[in-house]
Amino acid sequence: MIKWKGIIWSVHPLFVIIMLGSVITGFFAELFTLFLLVLVHELGHVIVARSLGWTVREVKLLPFGGVVEVEEAGGVPAKEEALVAIAGPLQNVWMGLAAWACGELGLWAPEWSQYVWKANLMIGLFNLLPIHPLDGGKLLQAALSYTVNYYKMLIWSSRVSLLFSVLMTISSLLPLFIYKDGIQLNLLIVGLFLLMTNWTYYRNVPYLFYRFLMYRGRVAVRAMTKGDLASPIIVSGGQSILSVARLFRRERYHLIYMVESRSKEVKVLPEQKIVEDCLSENNPNRAVSELFR
Repeated sequence: MIKWKGIIWSVHPLFVIIMLGSVITGFFAELFTLFLLVLVHELGHVIVARSLGWTVREVKLLPFGGVVEVEEAGGVPAKEEALVAIAGPLQNVWMGLAAWACGELGLWAPEWSQYVWKANLMIGLFNLLPIHPLDGGKLLQAALSYTVNYYKMLIWSSRVSLLFSVLMTISSLLPLFIYKDGIQLNLLIVGLFLLMTNWTYYRNVPYLFYRFLMYRGRVAVRAMTKGDLASPIIVSGGQSILSVARLFRRERYHLIYMVESRSKEVKVLPEQKIVEDCLSENNPNRAVSELFR
């Protein structure tokens, strides 16, 4: 673990195990190159994130990429998250093209050039899979943020991630059942790792949603700065405060309109009031009508 430029840089134990295995099997040069490719991939994320004003806390390197932890997780616009996510695979594009060019120009041996550009292709494409915490998973989250509320985005992105993690694990075992050959051990390890990671992610959805609520103040500030129109949410007085909060969209600031069937009166609340009561010690499952008393 190293701290540089205010960021903690660490290597995941899974990567350490694979590196030790490469030393034993004599593939250290290839694994060290893979390590450098992953490092540059993650630097792409970090550079774009910091250029957008994000506070990067930690970068954890994995065999297929890495995880960048930021202070603003849950409170950044979807467009910014997409830009940071795609910045990693774009590093693999230029590195892969450079490796191919070096081979064509005779600067590198053809075999080594082919290994490096194929490694970049593998890392780039693998990271675009719609699985959390891969870049494709973050792009999926950003896309869903424009179509559904934030809570549903968390639920559906975790479900899609679990599905693809299961499919990856099953595909690693197919050679054993179809061709009576050995299993794809590397793919199995990565698949199981992602499966466990996303099961934890799915179980932590309530916590992740509350983290989202903690940063809703930034949405209000952005809306007032840009002069954006508020997006209405129409509810009944019997709905719970938490259920109303779960209707919040990532990119919009909301005004809550409470309409009662027996009354012609419409009452209005800013979303901050809903957020405050969700984050307070009061019961968030009580009726939203209680906020008007």
